[in-house]
Amino acid sequence: MPLQVGQQASEFTLYNTDRKEVSLKDLTSTSNVVVLFFPLAFTGVCTQELCSTRDDINKYQKLNATVVAISVDSMFTLGKFREEQKLPFDLLSDFNKEVSRKYDSLYEEFPLFGLKGVTKRSAFVIDKHGIIRYAEILADATKLPDFVKIKEALEQCEK
Repeated sequence: MPLQVGQQASEFTLYNTDRKEVSLKDLTSTSNVVVLFFPLAFTGVCTQELCSTRDDINKYQKLNATVVAISVDSMFTLGKFREEQKLPFDLLSDFNKEVSRKYDSLYEEFPLFGLKGVTKRSAFVIDKHGIIRYAEILADATKLPDFVKIKEALEQCEK
């Protein structure tokens, strides 16, 4: 069953592109968190999504939000992608697909190219108490999350 608004978010710990562990618990101890799941680095819509987030990073910071983005790509692929796109937030590797599965954000069979086990494009706002305040899981990988609704959810969170 998918995670719902008002539920406790599933805890996770993943590696970032600097090979350091990042946990949801640590993130929510200091800020609200925007978790963006994205299918694959270096693809058109994913690049658009993450660059849009990069361009709005000051708005997220003013809303006391830390942004992290998660995909099933390796931390090495994500490191190159982060560097090329100059992304100022952590990209986390869910190479083993455990977190994507917990968040109901995994295509067992991706609609394109016959790939199996690709992350679904999804967005979650998690407050400082670890409660989900916004959840959007997109079936269509060509669509972007509703960034306006993400920011509205953050505005309702405790700063």
